[in-house]
Amino acid sequence: MSLVISPGGIIQPPSVKQLMLADKNQAPFPNPPDTIIIHYTAGSSALSAANWLARADVKASAHVVIGKDGEIYQIVPFTNIAWHAGESSYGGRKSFNNLSIGIELDNPGYLTRAGNEYVAPFGTRYPANERIEAVHRNEKTPRFWHVYTAAQISACEELCLALMAAYPSINQILGHEEIAPGRKQDPGPAFPLEKFRSKLLQNNRESDADEIKPTFTEGRVISDKLNIRDGAGADFEKVAKPLPLNKKVVVLGERNGWYRVKVEVEGWVSKAFISKT
Repeated sequence: MSLVISPGGIIQPPSVKQLMLADKNQAPFPNPPDTIIIHYTAGSSALSAANWLARADVKASAHVVIGKDGEIYQIVPFTNIAWHAGESSYGGRKSFNNLSIGIELDNPGYLTRAGNEYVAPFGTRYPANERIEAVHRNEKTPRFWHVYTAAQISACEELCLALMAAYPSINQILGHEEIAPGRKQDPGPAFPLEKFRSKLLQNNRESDADEIKPTFTEGRVISDKLNIRDGAGADFEKVAKPLPLNKKVVVLGERNGWYRVKVEVEGWVSKAFISKT
């Protein structure tokens, strides 16, 4: 599925989307949006959340809802303001409704243990394999949280890439919990927010001009096990098993303290653990 955003702020192609555009007289953005905010719905299904947010009598909305199978419901064109952020501030700025695109992920949020099951605030019960136990960034003790699916995260990633292509002004991805700490918990610790935004904003915004030509082309590993990743940073996914001590590599480029190297595969390693041969 390849997503494109039309000039009118609608996801294309519509044949793979279920669009429910709400007529709430929501005004156009005063300036192009520069932020994407990730939420969870705290509801029982993507369809019910989208239907509720699309209602004209509901004083809340979001641009899209993404379901567990990766289905996307669009509610508000990306050219218009949606009411998803509420009272919010981050980085010295306030009122993120006027600055951001809101993406809701179908997820109940935090859960309470009840025997061998885990119960959402609205009463639905989930099995143990659908929860993790983790400490929220704004809390000090662990709680249970419902997991996000791989299809859901992949669809969210693809949508964010399409949004960044359509709106080059976008330069940050935040969780609702970061712009309204203490008031909101979404998307919570079950969503890999740090890795998600690092991959999108760093890997996809860096151009070839950011990569420096190395001073040597052949090196060797000086660590017992050196992880090789698909981007220049520790948050990126590993692309192969760790490289062993004295493994020879071809050094192709350098960026932000990392070397782009080629062995049996190509990837990025910390330059601190590579020496010139």
